[in-house]
Amino acid sequence: MGEPIVVGITDGPAAQRAIEWAVKRASAHRLPLKLIEVVGGAVGAVGENEVLEAAVAAARERVQATAAALPRLGLKVFMRVDRGNPVAVLTEASAHASLLVIGSDHTGSASRRRGAHGLRIAAGAHCPVVVVPDVDVSGRTGVVVGVDGSPVSEKAVAFAAAEADRLGEPLIAVAVWTPLEVPRNMGAYPVEYLENMEKLTAEALGLSLAGLASQYPDLEIVRRVERGYPSHIINELAASARLAVVGSHGRGALARFLLGSISQEVLARLATVTAVVR
Repeated sequence: MGEPIVVGITDGPAAQRAIEWAVKRASAHRLPLKLIEVVGGAVGAVGENEVLEAAVAAARERVQATAAALPRLGLKVFMRVDRGNPVAVLTEASAHASLLVIGSDHTGSASRRRGAHGLRIAAGAHCPVVVVPDVDVSGRTGVVVGVDGSPVSEKAVAFAAAEADRLGEPLIAVAVWTPLEVPRNMGAYPVEYLENMEKLTAEALGLSLAGLASQYPDLEIVRRVERGYPSHIINELAASARLAVVGSHGRGALARFLLGSISQEVLARLATVTAVVR
């Protein structure tokens, strides 16, 4: 049996969607599921222990009730309730997970919280992270993946292709080219420059997708070569997709700076269930 899919539990509505998503994937891959809830916010104030004990007890009841309500289908479920920093606990747990799944209350609206914890967890995790918004994606189609030709992009493509094949959805692979800012003394871009940028991007996309057709003969692959800014294009496509996948560069003590601007911007405007792969 492989390493478990870890799910971060809260009392928010997105957590239930995260659990449902994780259960389906764990059942499909025959992996155990580990539910973790973290009680944080302690500052050492007088009388705090009583509050903490009550919060931990409530969290334990919530996790046990969640586990009891799961459709078993042979699924092995572990439970854990901790005190501490949710980011630190879930990041540590990801070192022994095949996948970390968390919910997000942010759906792209300026009136909703940004979910800073989710950004930091995705930046510091040791495994791929799936962020699930409180949005019903059942009527959507397609798995969108951002492609830039880098090694981490190759991992994102592999993850996205496997998920698209499992779900019976088309794989929408998008490569975005962004021209240099045109100098004021030039006035307009040379046509040759724009054509070559698009051609080179299309060629790189083709190389990144090479071999997928033989690996997944039934997988429909849609190639998109777009001009613009990557996170904007990915989010536009993700708004009607069932899943989006992006690659992320780096991890470490300065993790919040190393998530990568594109993946961070995609999560900051979360449009669908989104996987961050490194």
